Order: sequence, then C-alpha cells, then structure tokens
Amino acid sequence: MTGMEDTYENPAQDGFHLRSPAFDDRAPIPPRFSADGGNVSPPLSWTRPPPGTQELALLCEDPDAPAGTYVHWLVTDIDPGARGIAEGELPAGGRAHANTMGDHGWDGPRPPVGDAAHRYRFRLYALPFHIPIPDHASASEVHRALEDERLAESTLTGLYQR
Repeated sequence: MTGMEDTYENPAQDGFHLRSPAFDDRAPIPPRFSADGGNVSPPLSWTRPPPGTQELALLCEDPDAPAGTYVHWLVTDIDPGARGIAEGELPAGGRAHANTMGDHGWDGPRPPVGDAAHRYRFRLYALPFHIPIPDHASASEVHRALEDERLAESTLTGLYQR
C-alpha cells in the first residue's frame, strides 16, 4: 500500500459483504469516479443484511485527508431490500446528506497531488431502526451515531492517488 500501514480490518458480519464491480478491496479506484474524472459514484453491491435490518446507511470517507477525515458521501434511509447501487445513482429510498464539500451527493476522490494513495472507505451499516444523522455530520459523528447500534457493517476500501 505505497508504504502506508493499514491495520483496519473489514468487520463484515453474518455474511454481510459490500463490494464493487468497478474495483476490488484495497485496489485503485478508476479515475472516472474521481473529482478529476467523471465524478460519478461507483457501482456497489452487497449481500442480504442480517435479520432485523430496518435501514441501511452508506458512508464513504477519506481518513488520509490533510485536514482530517473527509466525508465524500453519506446516504441514509436505504431500503434494506436493496442489493446495490448503479453507477451514478442514489440507492433505493436513500437520502443524501451534505458531505464535507457541502454537496448533497457524491464528491469523488481528489487527494493532493503527490500524496501517497489515500484510502477511501465505503462503509455500509445494517441498522435495526432509523437513526437520525444531522446534515453536514462529520465522519466521527456518523461513527458515534451508528457503530453502537449497527447489526452489521461491511467495508470496501479503494485507493486513489494523483
């Protein structure tokens, strides 16, 4: 990983797994999904969430951003019956929140030129009930709100470098 230690483990539970047909876990994200390329959200798919799931939430964050963890995409209220998201689309029933740029939707990777590859963590949470998340929530606020209540979580990490 370009000299960067990544001790994060994917806590996929109960067979709940997030993946993308566009890139593998811990592999480069194609430029078309970056802010420099087409800036479209990548396609994602996942397996059935555990019993009792009433809602899914999706967070994409860059923990390597110079000013602290950057939220690229936050979508809540995703229908638990959904099994994925098409490229450039919002998931079924999903509500996009403001990201770090203030946009209500996807803002693709755009790390500083010359930085080592940044990690972009797509985290999908299976939730037992609706958990309100304020608009413009930081990554740490999202983690605090969801991680204690989640039934399961799966993470897909993509890399991007300019």
